[in-house]
Amino acid sequence: MASRGIRELYLNKMNLESYFERIGFKGTFDKADLETLKNVHMQHVLSIPFENLSIHCGELITMDLESIYNKIVMNQRGGWCCENNLLFSWVLKEMGYTYTTLGSRVFNSFKNEFNPLESHLINKVIIDGKPYIADVSFGVSGQIRHPLELISGKDQPQLPGVFRIVENSGVWILQKTARKPHIQNESFANSNLLDKRFTKQLYCFTLTPRDGDHFRKTIHFLQTSPESLFTNKSICSLQTPTGFRALVGWTYSEVTYNYQEGVDLFDMRDIPNDEIDKVLKEKFSLVLKNKHTPINIKACYTI
Repeated sequence: MASRGIRELYLNKMNLESYFERIGFKGTFDKADLETLKNVHMQHVLSIPFENLSIHCGELITMDLESIYNKIVMNQRGGWCCENNLLFSWVLKEMGYTYTTLGSRVFNSFKNEFNPLESHLINKVIIDGKPYIADVSFGVSGQIRHPLELISGKDQPQLPGVFRIVENSGVWILQKTARKPHIQNESFANSNLLDKRFTKQLYCFTLTPRDGDHFRKTIHFLQTSPESLFTNKSICSLQTPTGFRALVGWTYSEVTYNYQEGVDLFDMRDIPNDEIDKVLKEKFSLVLKNKHTPINIKACYTI
């Protein structure tokens, strides 16, 4: 295993060994290099869902790291960005990476502007003098598989499409160019969950360091306000080796990237109430302790 004193980690309530078991990472971590970060990043997004189901189960979401660790690692749950990426910042620290936590503002396609609140937590990682953006919890088609090099205007192809980060007067904007969608079930061809733009903006950020306290008021708003996207939609998504799965309200989607050259396949269907728990267990490996009430009120969210 590692040469970093794994025995000492076992003494802590939170340890990397349990996290690695949760994500199925079987490599070594004796060197804080790019290849190791790519592997851990990929395993995280393939194993831990982006989900906000706690809001719809009567559970409080906090910025307490140990609570997040227990929820995601010990109780086999997922979480939204402030949970997953805060946990990942702890992983970066324990593995010996140099990192800075940043806040970003998500693009609202309905209003055609970036939201005013820094609601999306990400991490900047320095490796061999080069900066990278690590983000294990944006979810659905905007989820990066590997860290992105923080360089302006460079196309960075990954399985979901071509990502690029563009800098303008100190503000960095993450963009993605996608493929043409093919909707298998024609009854969903005009679903408001679909964004058929080829190139879209995902979020913007500055390089100002943030800590967990910076997000506390925002996450309170996001899980309590009737104006919040997350109180209006129950969301669960998980990346797969070929695409991703998503359950938004009662609508279940399986997406296969590049199933034909330049085309992504969207297989969408509605799930009856009595099958929701089965889908969560079989497709996302989630078993909820409290009753989950699906919701999908019209709001600006696309997969």
